[in-house]
Formats: sequence, C-alpha cells, structure tokens
Amino acid sequence: MSLHEFFIVCPLVFLAGFVDAIAGGGGLISLPAYMFAGVPVHNAIATNKLSSATGTAVSTWHLVKSRCVDLFLVPGTVACAFVGSIAGANLALIISDKVLKTVLVFVLPVVAFCVLRDKNLKPVIPEGFTRKKQYLIMAACSFVIGIYDGFYGPGTGTFLLLTFTKLGKLDMEKATGNVKVVNLTSNISALITFVLAGKILWVLGLSASIFSIAGHYLGAHMVVKNGVKVIKPIILLVLVLLMIKIILGI
Repeated sequence: MSLHEFFIVCPLVFLAGFVDAIAGGGGLISLPAYMFAGVPVHNAIATNKLSSATGTAVSTWHLVKSRCVDLFLVPGTVACAFVGSIAGANLALIISDKVLKTVLVFVLPVVAFCVLRDKNLKPVIPEGFTRKKQYLIMAACSFVIGIYDGFYGPGTGTFLLLTFTKLGKLDMEKATGNVKVVNLTSNISALITFVLAGKILWVLGLSASIFSIAGHYLGAHMVVKNGVKVIKPIILLVLVLLMIKIILGI
C-alpha cells in the first residue's frame, strides 16, 4: 500500500460516513473510493465493509442513546432483513443484475419526484393504523429491501428510510435510527464473512474506520439536531449517485 491510497480513501470515507448516517447510501461514495485508489475489487469490498461497520456502529449507538430508535420495531425488522438478504444473495446466483438495474432506471426518477413533492416528509397516520400493523408493514419492507440488499445493495439504507416513513409511518428521526440498526446487522454479518476469507486490508481499513466513525458521528448529530431539514437533500443526493452508478455501470 502507498500513501496516496490513504489520502484518497480516508477523506471520501469520512464523507460517506456522514451521508450514510443521515440517509443511507454511503457505500455509493466509499466503495468507489477504495477502487479509485487502486485496491483490488474483492479487497475493496471487504475493507469497505470494515470501515462501514465501525462507523455504522457509532451512529447507531448515538441514535439509540438519543432515543431516535423505536425499539419495539427492532426484532421484526432486523430478522426479516437478515432472511431477505440471504434470499437475495441466492437469487443473484441465478438471475442477472441487469434486470434489476433496468427496473431501477425507471423507478429512481419516480422516487426522487415523490421526495421533492413531499415538502416535509412527515408521515400522515391514517385512522386505525395500529402498532401491530406498523410492525408487520415494516417487517415486510425490511424483508423485501433485504432481498434487494443481498441481490444488488447500493442505496439500501435510503430505500429503507423512505419505506419506513411512507409505509411504516415513522417520523424521520425514528426511521433513521431504525434503519441504522438494520444496516448494522447486515454489515456485521458480511464483515464476519470477509474476515474469515482473509480479504481485509487491515491497516488501510482501520485507518479509514477512524474517518468513518467521525463522519457517522457528525451525521448522527445532525439528524438529532436538524432532523428533516438535512435528511431530504441527502436522500436526493444518494438517489442521483445511484442513478449515475447504474447508467455508467460503475
């Protein structure tokens, strides 16, 4: 490893952590950073998971401590996302991701339009919307998006955030916290896999982890302090980055 790798990776990982803590999708910045620095693909994916997992753990803890997580919803969403991710990974073995990418090219502009149209992103809770119904809806959303995460992955946190607010009727701050808990689970399971496979570049990964932790901490603090004001533009940024990634094939 050369010094230029650290100068490229660490600042971009900090930015990725900041974005990820607020609205998900930080991997759209951090993973290309590793690859741009010349890290081989498999090592880049594995090392990125290390810095991402450490940063996510910090932002998750900060949001839990700040009471930005609805603990009642955690067991169902985490379990369903885990099972869905396994199903998606197996699905990826038999179906080309080109099918999903084609669908997303049409879906993403619609999602972006809905975000722009909604002035404050505050959920409207209909009459008769019980906690049990909320639990089941969010578990189902976690399962479906978990499949997407296992199959393809980029933007998973953003899609969880949007469905948790629009369908699960969580306010934005609580939704952000619950998304972090779900993402932390998938990050840790993937990280264990990469550690056992010996694919992590530990010096680069641990150095980048410090910057990831700083970015996640700052992003989580912004969520607690400013809420929707900072979340909405970050969601739009992530959607644009995902669209660029799909179209350019990077």
